[in-house]
Amino acid sequence: MSESVWLIALKNLDDDARAIKLGEVAEMELGEGQGDFAGDPLRMMLVALEEDSRFPYVVDSGGEAVGVFTLQRGAASLAGWEDDHAVWLLRGFLIDRNRQGRGLGTLAAAAAVREAAKLTARLGGGEAGVVLSVNERNPAGQAAYRKAGFEDRGQYLGGDAGPQRTMYRAF
Repeated sequence: MSESVWLIALKNLDDDARAIKLGEVAEMELGEGQGDFAGDPLRMMLVALEEDSRFPYVVDSGGEAVGVFTLQRGAASLAGWEDDHAVWLLRGFLIDRNRQGRGLGTLAAAAAVREAAKLTARLGGGEAGVVLSVNERNPAGQAAYRKAGFEDRGQYLGGDAGPQRTMYRAF
């Protein structure tokens, strides 16, 4: 049986449903060394809920939260992209350590691009794709993004955790 993912937009949930999903996010665990690349998932979601430019998502599989990410508008330079407004920034992407290695990251990254295209159509933006930066010491993350159709666009040295790879996928 193959795994599948659903994206749950936290800003679209009522208070009770959001609290349930955030409780599941609080239970997520980072894999060894993952703390170097990703922040606390609950904190990332709470910060994103407070900012108009950020759209936080819970990655759900089998009825439970297995990951998180945020799509952010107007911040692409944080991943080494020249034009902040040309693309969405995919940030804070992580899959719970107990669910890694099953292809969920690849599925969720591809779904994030589809979701960004829907946001662009709904909000009337001019974004043409999604950009992210992934640490060079994270080969599993790089591989998952490549499998999801992202192209490596070169090294980015602006990250807090050392050299990054800027990766891009058009809608």
